Amino acid sequence: MRPIRIALTKGRLEKRTVKLFESIGFDCKQLINKGRRLILPVESYEVVLAKAADVITYVENGVCDIGIVGKDTIAEYGHSFYEVLDLGFGKCRFALAGKKGVDFWSGYNAKCIATKYPNIARQFFEKKGMDVKVIKIEGSVELAPLLGLTDAIVDIVETGATLKENGLEIIEEIMPISARVIVNMASMKLRKNEIENLLLDIEVAKEVGI
Repeated sequence: MRPIRIALTKGRLEKRTVKLFESIGFDCKQLINKGRRLILPVESYEVVLAKAADVITYVENGVCDIGIVGKDTIAEYGHSFYEVLDLGFGKCRFALAGKKGVDFWSGYNAKCIATKYPNIARQFFEKKGMDVKVIKIEGSVELAPLLGLTDAIVDIVETGATLKENGLEIIEEIMPISARVIVNMASMKLRKNEIENLLLDIEVAKEVGI
């Protein structure tokens, strides 16, 4: 039987997860000195480095048993897995933001929203009973209202500095975001003990603090 595979989001979550693994007592030398390798051994596990949306894909399709990914990606792309643990790092938030001093809610015209996360934006406005036009932007979404393309944006906000520097402000916060652990549904049944033991190690390390 192959090792338990953990799909890990590259970048900041990767670095914080390495610290978490080290606090458990795992030898992460190969993961730290990975070079261009994308599948690395960590103790008795295999760690697969991937982009956030691909972590969801690999876990949903069962080629990875566990995933570590942001709540933003889960909310936008995910559905067929168990979300089992909030790791408490990678904290930020989704927010609706627009030009400073402009009343977004006034007027009767349908609003236009720029975002990298169309599903989250649509769900947010559906809950409010509002019909909006959503335009997907791949780059800096802050440009859209500045150029007059949209009335506002739905985006991830950390400090709010980028908004402020571009004359934008938060209109309403949508949801908090942090790193989460997800588990493939079949793996949770077939390899329950192995996965639960790892989750327990992670939870203990998280409580101690990383």
